[in-house]
This record gives sequence, structure tokens and C-alpha cells, in this order.
Amino acid sequence: MPVSFILFGTAVALFAGTAIAYLIGASAILTFVAVDKAQFIAVLPQRLFSQLDSFAFLAMPLFIFAGDLMNRGGVAAALIDFCMSLFGRLKGGLGHVNIATSVFFAGVSGSATADAAALGNSLVPEMERRGYTREYAAAITGASSIIGPIIPPSSIMIFYGALMGTNVTALFAAGILPGLLLAAVLMAMNAYFAHRDDHPGGKGMDLPALWPSFRRAVPAMLLPVIILGGTLFGIMTPAEAAAVAVLAALLIGIGYGQLKWADIRESLVRTGVMLGGVFILLCAISTFSYIAALLQWPQAIQAVVERWGLGPLGYLMLINVIFLGAGMAMDVKAAVALFAPIFVPAALLMGIDPVHLGIVICFNITAGLLSPPLGAVLLILSTVVNMDYWRLIRATLPFFFVEVLILIVLTFVPEISLALPRALGLR
Repeated sequence: MPVSFILFGTAVALFAGTAIAYLIGASAILTFVAVDKAQFIAVLPQRLFSQLDSFAFLAMPLFIFAGDLMNRGGVAAALIDFCMSLFGRLKGGLGHVNIATSVFFAGVSGSATADAAALGNSLVPEMERRGYTREYAAAITGASSIIGPIIPPSSIMIFYGALMGTNVTALFAAGILPGLLLAAVLMAMNAYFAHRDDHPGGKGMDLPALWPSFRRAVPAMLLPVIILGGTLFGIMTPAEAAAVAVLAALLIGIGYGQLKWADIRESLVRTGVMLGGVFILLCAISTFSYIAALLQWPQAIQAVVERWGLGPLGYLMLINVIFLGAGMAMDVKAAVALFAPIFVPAALLMGIDPVHLGIVICFNITAGLLSPPLGAVLLILSTVVNMDYWRLIRATLPFFFVEVLILIVLTFVPEISLALPRALGLR
């Protein structure tokens, strides 16, 4: 079976509405057979297990569970009421709350997929209930989840720094301004869409009273403070923080008097169902990355680059294209492990700053998670919020294009990334 036939069949099945996970997995397996690599399929189960055996993936189901408990126990509603009492007079106030929450959650998991799963499960239903379309609520949740791996602590920066011998502390400092820049631009976009599409908010809104909503939100606000403080000071890992989030969500929900045993049981069932869909997707993407490595596609790309003889900026833009595509189709750690050892050494020989290069790659490959048609954040959000995948892509495209523009700015203006590391004496 020729590979071209597999590609054609995959495209037809994709536009026919075949489930993405089954499509990616089946295409990868057929490629194993078509290129005479079927003997490597025997190793695939072990590889899949090793790809999924990480603290980030361990935290994800716990955050999904915590998010569902927050919805059922009134935790999310209490926080949103308080935030609405502060931001509700602004058009699209709950969209701003969504973005600010992602900035805060960046110190919890350091994972875009975990943040998308947790916030998609808690904030999207609440935004929809308050009058936003599901498409917009899911799109802004996916766009803001990209902040998670950029603002420290970030698991992808730790992985990249260890792999390429780059100062992790300097990478952490370098990620702060780009992450805040992304949050500010997303808030500006949310304000624009709010006025254009008449989103909820503004002077005519019936807003919760400030002090009563604050008193009710105090127990809920302690939850992110505990998680963020514990992870920043090294007291808890993200997985342990997720477990604390579940426990705190249980206690707070019971304290609010809205969480019953039946709710907890239903939440466990819902988490199991969603988790099954999420991990099937992750396994399919890992299978695809395996066959790509076996066929030595990165090595072939490198040979072409050497023939072109690109300069530093041209080479950085080529890296952007490659890593953006890799982030679209692969797990971020697998993509970094596969492509960074191939493309980074040549960049360093050209005189490109290693910390600037690390931020560009981490931002790039994380933005790829929001890239259609195979971005992992899109796949996870469509599963978590039970939404048609193609409708989600259409709603997300404006945010994705703006994030690509920010990536280009970071590429051509290295001082955005290097200002804080230099000020702190890390360069």
C-alpha cells in the first residue's frame, strides 16, 4: 500500500468527519506496514506507556476531576461571581476572567493541555450559561491555555533546558514577559470581540454585590493560592497540587452545601469518560511521532536546510515553521526530543542566543497545540466541552493567527525574552 494512498485516504476520512484519534492512529499503523516497518509495532505498547508516564499526564485527570467538582460544588460559580463583581462592568468581563485564570494556573501545571482540560471543564459551561456562545468560550479557553507553559514554572522549559544544556533559571525568567505579553494581547482581543459581538457585561449588567460575593469566594480563592504557593516554593509537584485541588474542591463544595455523594459519583464517571477520550488522542499522536522518527523525517529536513544556506534570522523562521508543525501533530516533549538536537546546534553555531532560542522554540511548539487540524489543545477541548471539532477550529483561528504574530515579534525582538534574565544577572 503506497504512502500516497494512505495520505489521500486520511484526507478524505478527515473531511468526512471521522474521529480524529482513530484517524491518526489508523493512518500511522498503515504507514508502518506500507514502509515495511511493521516489526516495530511490537514495541509500540511499551513506547505509548513511556510517553504517557509523566507527572503532567498524571495531573491532568485530577485537574479534570477537580474542575468538575468545582462546577457541581459551587466553587467555580463563587469565584466567577466575585470576578464578575470586579470586571462585570467591562464588556466581555468573563472572557477577561478566563485569561487571568490561565495566567494564575500557569503556576500550577505548566501544561497547556492540563489547563485546557481543567478550565474547559469549569469555565466554558459557566460562560455559556451567562450568554456566551460555546464556540467563543472554548476558543478563548484554548487560546489562553497556551500561557501555561510560557509563564514559569514550565515543564517544557525544564525538559528543553535539561536536553540542550540551557540554564533553566534563565529560561524561567525569560518566559515571564512573553507570557504576560500574550495575556495582554488576548485581553485586547477579548475586548474587541466583546464590543463587536455584544458579549455580556457593561453598565446594564445585573452584577453580584462586591462584599457578599467576596466573602463567599474566600474559601474558593484559597485553593489556587495553596496550589500556586506549593508549586512555586517546591513543596508540591503539579500532580500533588492536582490531588490537593481535588481534596480542597471536595471540602469547599461540601462546605458550600451544594456537593452531595451522588454528585461526587457522577463526577468520577464523567472524569473517567473524558479521560478515556483524552488518552486515546494522546496515544494516537504518540504513534504518529514514532513512525516519523523511524522514517528519519527530521534528518531529511536537515539535509535540505544545509543546502539552502540560511542566515540566523532566516534559520530562526525556518525553525518556527518546523516546530509549529511539530507542536500541531506531536506531544510537545516528544517533538522537542526529536527536533531540538537536530536544529539547535546549528543555530548556536550561528550565534543565536541559547535562552532566546529556547523561548522561541517553547512558545512556538506550545502555540502549535492550538494549530488546526491536529492541535492537541483543540482535540482535548472538543472532547471536554463536547463540541464539534471543525466549529471549534473556526472559532479559534483568529486567536491562533495572533499568537503566530506574537511568535514572529519574539523572534525578531530578542530583548523581550532577554531583558529579565539580563536584569537578574542570569546572562
